[in-house]
Amino acid sequence: MISSIAELIADRIGTMPAGERRAAQTLIASYPMIGLKTVAEFSTAAGVSSPTILRFVARLGFQNYPEFQSSLQDELAAQLQSPAIRTLNPPSPGGGTVSPMLEATLDNMRETFRHLSDKQLADIAARLADRRGKTFLIGGRFTDPLARYMAAHLAVIQPDVFHLAGQESMWRDRLIDMGKRDVLVIFDIRRYQDSLVRFAEKAHQRGVQIVLFTDQWLSPIARFARHVIAGRTAVPSAWDSSAALFVVAETLIGAVTRQLEADGAKRIREMESLR
Repeated sequence: MISSIAELIADRIGTMPAGERRAAQTLIASYPMIGLKTVAEFSTAAGVSSPTILRFVARLGFQNYPEFQSSLQDELAAQLQSPAIRTLNPPSPGGGTVSPMLEATLDNMRETFRHLSDKQLADIAARLADRRGKTFLIGGRFTDPLARYMAAHLAVIQPDVFHLAGQESMWRDRLIDMGKRDVLVIFDIRRYQDSLVRFAEKAHQRGVQIVLFTDQWLSPIARFARHVIAGRTAVPSAWDSSAALFVVAETLIGAVTRQLEADGAKRIREMESLR
């Protein structure tokens, strides 16, 4: 599978001049819709010139703006696919002795980590290890088990870690406890959950720092997130796979554990003494 535009941006934003970086950030904040507008509309939204937009598109590897928009349109079509559509149009199985599902899952993991920088993972781990604030985790219909799994591990090595479960009204009630020192980790993959988007917006308004685990097509929550982890989820199945996101979550759990080594070990020993 070719790289999504969001993945191309993640790979190249470190080399972009300031104007192109603003274009990239504007696109991510309204992904992919702002890129489907005219060059003039995109440049106005980004606060840069039209030539800057065209240079940004060229830096991503496109010959021209229509080619860039065609790629975004293909991504939008993939983003809106339902499990029913993927059942009616299953991908052709590959050859070889390894199952297509396993091959696709391994490819998803490799591609996810190829587009994740060590700096980004280190920054997220440092934020999650910061004891000055609380950590809240939540997921969607199919991704909430990842949020619960990550919360269960983080809660062992540090206090003030909370998994948000139950009805949307219960999540909103927890907003009163959230502030600028706190982190909200959200898992949301296609087809994106409106209730999570609303909750993320409210948390963002309160200054909460959001870490988003999503797919390569980017949940609308990306426009509120401080950090976005865009993992590969497509496999030859009616259902998307969260395996790559799960491995990223475990990677971060390990990194946070190492950063909190002394305090975490002490906390674990005290827990064991209470069993």
